[in-house]
Amino acid sequence: MDYEGYRSYHAVNLDAQTANASPVQLVLVLMNGLLDEMARARGHIEQQRFEAKGRSINKCIDILNGLSSALDMEAGGEVVANLARLYDYCAWRLNEAGLKLDAAIIDEVQGLVNTLKGGWQKVEAANA
Repeated sequence: MDYEGYRSYHAVNLDAQTANASPVQLVLVLMNGLLDEMARARGHIEQQRFEAKGRSINKCIDILNGLSSALDMEAGGEVVANLARLYDYCAWRLNEAGLKLDAAIIDEVQGLVNTLKGGWQKVEAANA
């Protein structure tokens, strides 16, 4: 596979998605990237590519930290505080998955992220 070509395509596609995106659409782009990277991390664990697994887990945690840091804690109240705690929990569990080489933990986090993504999609639909 031509990884350089894929990376170039991915960068152009990401630029196109984010150029005129709303904040909710940006969150959805990040959620999709997080889900894609978790799938890669899972594959790395299964194929015993431990160095690549570490990079993927770190990317996932970086995305979660980015999502968390973008939250408006003052305006969002309890809902935003709970969302921040959930992002922190997901990051902690992904770290555990990497340490224990346990793909089932990644599945758990993917389920949580898919639920969150569904909520953000409803927000986007309501504001469309």
